[in-house]
Amino acid sequence: MTYQSLRPLPLTALADRWGAPPAHFWLRGTRPERPVTLDEQTGIWHVNGYPEVVEVFSDPVTYSSDTVRQLAPDAPDYEKNGLLTQMDPPGHRRLRQLVGRAFTPRLVAGLAPRISALTHELLDRADERGALELVDDLAHPLPVTVIAELLGVPASDRPLFRQWSEEIFPREQGPTAVDAAGDGGSGGGGDIGVDEVAAALDLGRRMNEYFTEHADDRRRHPREDLLTLLVQAEVDGERLSPAALGNFAQLLLIAGHVTTTMLLGNTVLCLDTHPEYGDAVRRDPAGLPAVIEESLRLLTPFQVFYRATTREVELGGQRVPAGRALALWVGAANRDERVFFGPDDFRPGRDPNPHLAFGRGIHFCLGAPLARLEGRIALGILLDRYPDLRTDPDNPPVLMGNPELTGARELPLLTAGRPGRAAA
Repeated sequence: MTYQSLRPLPLTALADRWGAPPAHFWLRGTRPERPVTLDEQTGIWHVNGYPEVVEVFSDPVTYSSDTVRQLAPDAPDYEKNGLLTQMDPPGHRRLRQLVGRAFTPRLVAGLAPRISALTHELLDRADERGALELVDDLAHPLPVTVIAELLGVPASDRPLFRQWSEEIFPREQGPTAVDAAGDGGSGGGGDIGVDEVAAALDLGRRMNEYFTEHADDRRRHPREDLLTLLVQAEVDGERLSPAALGNFAQLLLIAGHVTTTMLLGNTVLCLDTHPEYGDAVRRDPAGLPAVIEESLRLLTPFQVFYRATTREVELGGQRVPAGRALALWVGAANRDERVFFGPDDFRPGRDPNPHLAFGRGIHFCLGAPLARLEGRIALGILLDRYPDLRTDPDNPPVLMGNPELTGARELPLLTAGRPGRAAA
């Protein structure tokens, strides 16, 4: 199906009303003068252009993901700890192969019935209450429940998972635990303090202890869950170390559910400002994946990835010395007019749509298929269930203030009713 005949409308006018972080200039329809710029205060090189971001993603030798080791040689050896996002080849390739033996496309596809059932259960509860707040009622509990069940951890621990995710990705603007841990956010000389670093290290320790305990249990008592598959995964006689297993479980839990939470809310925001697309999807659900992909481009959930140069390079017409931190602003790159016609317009019919919401290259997000599956199922049910779904003008959406994320912190919705039910 094609949407090219439908009228595209910009979302830029709503950025301030929704409380988008000031750093997100692309949400306001502005462009940087150059695709690569240096922040003299922090020493971080900001990469905003699409070709330049792709160049960095495509060259892991020149642009290292192991930002901590590049910028602070005395930092811990993340290859030994198995932190996939901080690893370069060949260690990254070995670990990704091991993880891939357990986290397979077949496993993800098999989750579809459970995702559908959970979505109906969560929306039933909201209907009984007579109100729908998308983040708390669906967008958060759905993915965190799916991942918790997939890993095989107790349902009673789900509030703990939410607490952890908010410690790592606080909803308000400010340094994140990822920054404090040295994941590149302040590697160029930011102002992260001792307290933030200590908090991040403590959070990592708590999460690792939690997953290590459950992994040890699976070694003794295997179950039908992902943790057991991860414990048993083997490539050339090698298995995941306890640290690597714990770190991957953390990555899947946090990044996996946060991405889907924001994807669901952001797509609803796009459809709210472009109701003709929602109507088109209701008539032909086959068009929903294209709507989701355009939402990922226009309102990219994870805004920034970090790398460090291993040698002096020329990037975007700038000479960047060795040992410097780069912030890759994929939200800005996804609106680069050199690649995307009408970059501020919501155009689900654009083809191709080579957005960078899930990264690119060797670090392309492992959880992308799960996020897309959850988005397709949950949004399909949501649109079918509520023929007239819209935001409340008296209680408008509020975006997270964290500049590393774009997603709804609060998203109250009005529902005019659903087939076979009285109006909510």
